[in-house]
Amino acid sequence: MAHQHSEPALSVFDIFKIGIGPSSSHTLGPWRAALRFLSSLQQTGRLPIVRKVQVLLYGSLAKTGRGHGTDVAVMLGLCGEDPVTFPVENINPTLEALSRDQQMVLGKSAPIAFDPAADVVFLMDESLPFHPNALTFLAQLENGEELAETYYSVGGGFVVKEGEGGRDVNGPDLPFPIADARELLHWCRKTGLPISEIVAENELAWRPEAETAAGVLQIWHTMRDCVYRGCHISGILPGGLNVIRRASDLSKKLISGRTYTDFDSWVAAIREGGSGFKYTLDWVSAFALAVNEENASFSRVVTAPTNGAAGVIPAVLLYYIVFCDGYQDESILRFLYNASEIGSIFKKGATISAAMGGCQAEIGVSSAMAASALTECLGGSARQCQMAAEIAMEHHLGLTCDPVAGLVQVPCIERNTMGAIKAITAAQLALQSNPDHARVSLDNVVETMWETALDMNAKYKETAEGGLAVNIPLGLKEC
Repeated sequence: MAHQHSEPALSVFDIFKIGIGPSSSHTLGPWRAALRFLSSLQQTGRLPIVRKVQVLLYGSLAKTGRGHGTDVAVMLGLCGEDPVTFPVENINPTLEALSRDQQMVLGKSAPIAFDPAADVVFLMDESLPFHPNALTFLAQLENGEELAETYYSVGGGFVVKEGEGGRDVNGPDLPFPIADARELLHWCRKTGLPISEIVAENELAWRPEAETAAGVLQIWHTMRDCVYRGCHISGILPGGLNVIRRASDLSKKLISGRTYTDFDSWVAAIREGGSGFKYTLDWVSAFALAVNEENASFSRVVTAPTNGAAGVIPAVLLYYIVFCDGYQDESILRFLYNASEIGSIFKKGATISAAMGGCQAEIGVSSAMAASALTECLGGSARQCQMAAEIAMEHHLGLTCDPVAGLVQVPCIERNTMGAIKAITAAQLALQSNPDHARVSLDNVVETMWETALDMNAKYKETAEGGLAVNIPLGLKEC
């Protein structure tokens, strides 16, 4: 599994993607792979003559695929549904219809026989060499021809097709090409621009400034709505672990009877409701819990940079908005631009896939992203931003991915609260420090994270074969 150190240019929209939970690598990635397979069938004129389709899931996708909804994702993708716009309330009715009718309208145009129980195959003991998250689509055509296309879900919703040389996208030439933290710092020093403005300038290579800003604000609105929704829904999470949602009760307790009608008035009520370290800490935890409880419920979230770590950046961004008076579009854009570049650096130099690197690659990266973004928004220099990102990751190194019952619930949801708090702490440390005295660079910690990922035992890489996943009460197994 050689790491790809020749990543193409990455956009802010490569790091932040709107999709459906619970996992970017196990849900969103396979969903996007199914859509790419459909596109391949359409482009070659084969879609109308497909007689049968099967999906083979390998490695981590097989071992924790049911808990992560991989089967759900590939079926919805083959139906031609879009994870950005598909109504989440339609998931269960669609699955029930597939099981009842034993038929799928492939790509919304070609009805074929399809048995979900038989045509999505979980190959628990087989793995492909390039990446643990592999899936193969098999198609039989009316003329007897058989097709096979293999894809790899390499983390954060990125998908690589077999034979593409490890590249998910081919980007344009950027005015400020950045492969690592050293190059980012070089451009900041040469131009005098903060990290967020370097990113904004690079985004112009893809699209006009106004289009980028509108898209990033849509990312923010999706995050905002997810937090608000998650703080107002109680009950038990699906999957069989009987995990109780906590964000709603915590929010209700903290709001202390104050009235509000929407997100903005809710923020005002939070500001009026109290102050102090404990009050702030509780709200940051509530924000993070809300997102990942929604993620576990197959709701709409934003990969940041993954679904399993989707709560860290919204929680820290809301901390900035609510408790640091950062509620302006310009400030929100600055935060998300900065965060995206730190995520890109980790993807290029290490990994953002828990199946490759454990949870350090998800919660650790998201915490580093949030720490850097918060530091810039609070007035820190580019060097202090990188220092904050380094501090945040340094204290996530070696963090394992051990989802109980293959679900993105225990310990994943609480880990988002920890990642958010560490990000805020890292930002404060960096803001109060002189980067000249830092002994560890961001590039040092990226390299160390990758080496740690390579050394980590496979049972701690999203396989549910080690750690908490095997030390659970009542003998619960994957649901």
